[in-house]
Amino acid sequence: MKGRPLRVVLVGYGPVGARFVEELLPAIAAGEASLTVVGAEREDAYNRVLVAEYAVGAAARDRLDVTDTDAARAAGVEIRLGDVAVAIDRDRQRVLVEGDSVEGDSVEGGAELPYDRLVLATGARANIPTLDGLHSTRRDRSAAPTPALDQGARPLPAGVVALRDLGDAEAVAPVVAIGGTIVVLGAGVLGMEFALLAAEHGAEVVVVHHGSAPMARNLDEPGGRMLSRAARARGVGMAAHARAESIGFRDHDGGRVFDGVGCADGTYIPGDLLVLSCGVGPRVELALAAGIACSAGVLVDEELRSWTDPDVFAIGDCAQVASPDDADADGRVAGAPSGLIGPGWRQAAALARRFRAEAAGGAAGRDAAVALRERPAAVMLKATGIDVVAGGNHTAEPWDADAEVTVWLDPARAAYLKTVVQEGALTGFVSVGLPHAGAELTLLFERGGALAAEPSALLRLDASDSGSAPAEDPLGPAATVCWCNGVTAGRIGEAAASGCDTVDAVGRETRAGTGCGGCKGRIASLLAAAQVVPK
Repeated sequence: MKGRPLRVVLVGYGPVGARFVEELLPAIAAGEASLTVVGAEREDAYNRVLVAEYAVGAAARDRLDVTDTDAARAAGVEIRLGDVAVAIDRDRQRVLVEGDSVEGDSVEGGAELPYDRLVLATGARANIPTLDGLHSTRRDRSAAPTPALDQGARPLPAGVVALRDLGDAEAVAPVVAIGGTIVVLGAGVLGMEFALLAAEHGAEVVVVHHGSAPMARNLDEPGGRMLSRAARARGVGMAAHARAESIGFRDHDGGRVFDGVGCADGTYIPGDLLVLSCGVGPRVELALAAGIACSAGVLVDEELRSWTDPDVFAIGDCAQVASPDDADADGRVAGAPSGLIGPGWRQAAALARRFRAEAAGGAAGRDAAVALRERPAAVMLKATGIDVVAGGNHTAEPWDADAEVTVWLDPARAAYLKTVVQEGALTGFVSVGLPHAGAELTLLFERGGALAAEPSALLRLDASDSGSAPAEDPLGPAATVCWCNGVTAGRIGEAAASGCDTVDAVGRETRAGTGCGGCKGRIASLLAAAQVVPK
């Protein structure tokens, strides 16, 4: 590339931003691009999926690391930790930042960072419910950007956390350590995973949710009820049909701390800590303030380019990939960012390929774009001793004429299975308490495969006397095991043959299992099949 390097500014240094940095390093090393990273947290990028494990003591801090910041800096990347982007001047192509790194380059209290290409990887923040006692703690998405990235007019009260960052984890740890009582508000997949994990590590846990069964967005009601039964068997209290209305406080050391949750029916659920698990919302206020088109997230096309500005891009939890043709007559766009780390990493890699090609003076290939609509991924509950996985549209009923629906329920074994087949392909399923059947269904669904001619054969996979094998090997060499990073069973077998004898070692070699973590059981199975006992 002739002339000066392509100037890239990245706002956000979470796991998706960190992957973008890694993928762009060849262009930086070649002197074809420069990269400045603005990271609001003072910590290096880490995997938020593992924050709950860190909070209860199940994971060491270094297991959360997802990148080598020192190596990136040595390659020439400017990484400004503790800085927050507060404004974008699109006409002058400048980002105004405030924070720890702002020194002599300050302009009216901030620093101006020039760019040719701006990448927004601002992620998402926890939704704060509108409860009495949480007034003014919710940050409105239209509020002007400030250094207090996720805080409303007031911070969350003492004893209330959303478990999104390391600071939240450090508030949880002492409560778990003394076997205190934790109230979890919300029974989605993350809320249930944390509740089961905290109970496993000695805390008393109560999950408060207003529906009849947990994980209502992912499971049908029978599957959810089976999960609820399994959770209670592991010591987790399940307060169903409980509509939280207020938070109670008690005096402590001259201040007020969380004491309990009041519900609409008059029930009061006491506790030492409240963990909010009420979903997340993309951080879009920086884009909105700059006049960049947003719906649920920052609107970008398949090239991850803003609908509004050809020099602005977005990736990860803040990016809503859609075509301008998807907007309705009022300009509204259905859908939302995926909220999953795998698609975010694929977006980061695709955009870095585009910038590398541009910086080198070439044209971007087809691999520098992403699909407008990714195939829905299966959702797996990661919990010891409870196997829950579901995918696709499983709302069809057994008597529906346009689908083949199979349902099997065994409350005595805490097992439930539902499959939906349309036009010969598996289009939806729910599996609870059947780890082997769930694993095969997950792989078949993600590959668009068909069920065996006799679906009841799946049940044999989890029978105590089973010697049965799947109709096709779900962990054959070409099968994708880690969908977050696109790692096949064959690649994991190669890593095992080269001496990787633990799940973590395979992760370091191939990146498999370093995203959502849902594939770690499959990796362990492959190591066992290769006669490597996973440590």
